[in-house]
Amino acid sequence: MSLAEQALSYVRAISPYQPGKPITELAREMGMPVEQIVKLASNENPLGMSPKARQAVEAAIAGVERYPDQFELIAKLAERSGVAPNQVVLGNGSNDVLELIARAFLAPGRSAVFAQHAFAVYPLATLVTGAELIATPARNYGHDLAAMRAAIRPDTRIIWIANPNNPTGNFLPYPEVRAFLASVPADVVVVLDEAYNEYIAPEERVDTASWLAEFPNLVVCRTFSKIYGLAGLRVGYALASAEVAGLMNRVRQPFNVNNLALAAACAALDDHEFLTESYEVNQRGKAQLLAGLQRHGLETIPAHGNFITFRCADAAATNQKLLQQGVIVRPIAGYGLPDWLRVTIGTAAENARFLDALDKAL
Repeated sequence: MSLAEQALSYVRAISPYQPGKPITELAREMGMPVEQIVKLASNENPLGMSPKARQAVEAAIAGVERYPDQFELIAKLAERSGVAPNQVVLGNGSNDVLELIARAFLAPGRSAVFAQHAFAVYPLATLVTGAELIATPARNYGHDLAAMRAAIRPDTRIIWIANPNNPTGNFLPYPEVRAFLASVPADVVVVLDEAYNEYIAPEERVDTASWLAEFPNLVVCRTFSKIYGLAGLRVGYALASAEVAGLMNRVRQPFNVNNLALAAACAALDDHEFLTESYEVNQRGKAQLLAGLQRHGLETIPAHGNFITFRCADAAATNQKLLQQGVIVRPIAGYGLPDWLRVTIGTAAENARFLDALDKAL
């Protein structure tokens, strides 16, 4: 018997997460200079990181020999969110937070519900615990809350919801989400993943943290990887009841967020000008890309994040032709969408480069 066969069967059955292709990898494959490549695959902020965050990182380098202290960031997030500090859990990116929830509540003999075409980390976080994954059919490529409610079993302990959804971009109106929460058994944790929350139109946003007092089985997850531009530093967080947060902290690594990430996140929260600019660049870029995609008559899914998902006749071939031109987008066949590609909204110049490459690819 091989060493691999000694591993847990449900671990061996997992398909590893496939990230977006790095710029350096494409440069090696194509023999192309890095500066000639445009990456619009991983929903990163095209403006980079907040200037205030960059200054904070430079200042924090002097203290990297010390172990991290999460106090300041937790206190700031608690104040902003209107919760107590013991209701905030930090993670090495929001993926880490999702895994903490799974580790606290899932095990063999238990189940979790998620929607078809939803974020790939939900199955990974579920299956690595040995729990069963219940996938419900999508409605218009997004979550069907009625189907998810009907899928709950006595052994169900977690429901995963992304709003807006990645990789499709769908958005669930918050009154529907709240009604769903009210219908879910109190002993089932509902994880509301709001990684793209800051890209939602202001009139559609809701303070979901305020729901925690009424729904102690709710966990709200957010990240600094998207609009705050800190994807490479890996920092995310969860807002939960004190009881649930306490359980997550029991399975959390003691120093799971590093000094530089903590300093950057604290500063980024105060850079309101950068946040506004990032939102406005995204809105203009969304209009630019949608106009270009519509010229080709390509179907798109309504976009509420910083990316657009579109259908093309031969997505795999189109993607390869884009790569040959130094443009990286995201194929999503692994999400059950083989005829679709996802493109991150970039700067005006990056968007124009993509649309020009798409013209040639099509």
